[in-house]
Amino acid sequence: MNFAMWKKALNVIPEVSKEEWEKLDVISRWLISTRAAVLVMTFISAALAGLFAWRDGSFSFIPWIALVFGFIMAHASNNIFNDYTDFVRGVDKDNYYRTMYGAQPIASGLMTKRQHLTYFAVTGFLALVAGLYLIFINANDPIIWILLAAGAFFVLFYTWPLKGLGLGEIAVLVVWGPLMIGGGYYVLTHQWNWSVAIASLPYVLGVTTVIFGKHIDKIGVDTAKKIHTLPVVIGEKAARYAVVAMMVLPYLFTGYLIAIKFFTPVMLLVLFAIPALRESLPPLMKPKPETRPEGFPDGQGGWPLYFAPIAFRNNRSFGSLFMLGLLIDVALRIFLPAFWR
Repeated sequence: MNFAMWKKALNVIPEVSKEEWEKLDVISRWLISTRAAVLVMTFISAALAGLFAWRDGSFSFIPWIALVFGFIMAHASNNIFNDYTDFVRGVDKDNYYRTMYGAQPIASGLMTKRQHLTYFAVTGFLALVAGLYLIFINANDPIIWILLAAGAFFVLFYTWPLKGLGLGEIAVLVVWGPLMIGGGYYVLTHQWNWSVAIASLPYVLGVTTVIFGKHIDKIGVDTAKKIHTLPVVIGEKAARYAVVAMMVLPYLFTGYLIAIKFFTPVMLLVLFAIPALRESLPPLMKPKPETRPEGFPDGQGGWPLYFAPIAFRNNRSFGSLFMLGLLIDVALRIFLPAFWR
């Protein structure tokens, strides 16, 4: 077992040679193939659903674990299938942009198509088992069937055709927010809560800025390959301003939720992320530089990506404070239920 590689794959998308790949254990290969470093976003969505359910007195540990496992396996299978779809469609040929900043096992010749599909089938099956378990313990609730079907739709059709129709970024916004957090809350509590769906937006808007930033970074090559991501559709300048708006809106949504007393004022902790926001905004006001700026990180987690790392750092700052604030907020709601009513 290569524990060092496990740790690395959970932090970055590692570059590995064919020789190194052959020496890796199956878990290391799975972590690299699924781009496990980004799966933390899905864990946080499941954690938020659990926290909201716990706050409302409807938290059960085993169903929540099944929810976490199912979400992560669904996201992992989506990443595997995305790589397979792009490879088969010829997107990853000719040193396509994303092959420059991390291993793409099938495009890099580390795995065969059959091996790749086997990883997808096993991972997708595990996600399905978790979903069916949640349906079973909830007495075949038809809403949960609908949520499962919606999740399967996005797993299978995100890369094609949604991303190519300018709908990929919207799909990320819907899936990691209302679907995972709002839907996860429904699975745990058996009720839909619009305030929970709105409360998912401060977190999921940050996630969306990262995918938006990555698509701005590769807008030139996507245009050449006729991949119509939303930045390609609306243009580079409008896309940069959209990212700016998505960085500011989480503060406004948080303030609104405090004002309606869904959140307690402790959520004002997110204001400590404003220095990261101020650092992120100036680069977004200008086009991407032609060459790596002095001092900007290179390689994994850096250049040739530019806007994506900026968005990631801002999201990490806001998201960590949002999660900390929510933990304290939930504790206050449970132990001091009369507070901020």
